[in-house]
Amino acid sequence: MRLPEDNEASRPSVNILPMIDVIFAILAFFIMTTLYLTKAEGLPVNLPQAVTATPQNQVNLTLTITSGGELFLGDDAVELAALADRVQAFREGEAIAPNQPIFVTIRADETTPHGRVVAAMDQLRKVEGVRLGIATTQS
Repeated sequence: MRLPEDNEASRPSVNILPMIDVIFAILAFFIMTTLYLTKAEGLPVNLPQAVTATPQNQVNLTLTITSGGELFLGDDAVELAALADRVQAFREGEAIAPNQPIFVTIRADETTPHGRVVAAMDQLRKVEGVRLGIATTQS
């Protein structure tokens, strides 16, 4: 019978099973948290509340108007005078048919001056086939 030597008995070993469990738990955590982040759209603004608010499923473009009156088409800053041209360029760049409407959701901060929102809507109506919607939160 062979007796273990001192070198064999004190040899360190690494048990990686608990480490694998921790890595899978962290991976599951990141997967679950990224699922909740996909809903955010546009820049952060405080939307006004409306009792009759209904969700719109089909949105092609988002126009965000900050409380300071700055305009953002998607994530890109845009001037009011160039808004209609940028939407028309979007139609041509995405090869959208002329008879197919473009849905533009206006996300204006509740403290945005009303005249600024109306001016943006007026510019958007210059583009043929644009349908407008105003984003709100349900109260």
